[in-house]
Amino acid sequence: MIDFVIYGGYFILLLDLILYTYSFFRTEKANVFFVLYLVFCFVMQCSLEIMYHLHVKNNLFFVNLFFIGQMILLGLFYQSILISKGQKKVVKWSLILSLVILSIQLCIDYSQFLEFNLLAITISSLLIIVYALLHFYNMLTGHKEYYYFTIGVIFYLLTSTILFLVGNLTIGLSNEFKLMSWTLNAFLILVYYLFILFEWKVTFFSKKQISNDI
Repeated sequence: MIDFVIYGGYFILLLDLILYTYSFFRTEKANVFFVLYLVFCFVMQCSLEIMYHLHVKNNLFFVNLFFIGQMILLGLFYQSILISKGQKKVVKWSLILSLVILSIQLCIDYSQFLEFNLLAITISSLLIIVYALLHFYNMLTGHKEYYYFTIGVIFYLLTSTILFLVGNLTIGLSNEFKLMSWTLNAFLILVYYLFILFEWKVTFFSKKQISNDI
């Protein structure tokens, strides 16, 4: 069951990447930072999968790297679509501050990046949620750009962050409990990628069909 969910997530992610890349190069409407984010996700997922098959026991450094990279790329994405200069400055300086804090942590104790780094996971996830909520606020009275993706990213990060925060706790628990938590996380990722796919359908595919009809 878990293999079906995991590889189903990989397939949807690859489909997302192909569709948004097509929309970026052919229609020049997909956001460049969003496409880069999908490329980053796909590369990281493939890397983690290869490490799993090579029986690399500790891949938590790459997990932490994924969270930090996700924070940077989605931060740049939301900065590019936010309306006010004040909101853009909030994103810019919060990203810089968070990277400074994480760099200091790395210099003080690099071993934190070899396990579930609770500080990196919490900061990166909460910042993205804040950026998404800022965009949501703008969409209340403006154009609903990347509306379904924003819903998906808030849902995914709120739920998955809880699972990652208890990741260190599951080390000493039963294999059944750990399998259940990872299966749930794989399912959440699959749902998240489906939100991204639905966003493409609503934003790009529907408009293409309408323009062809006209």
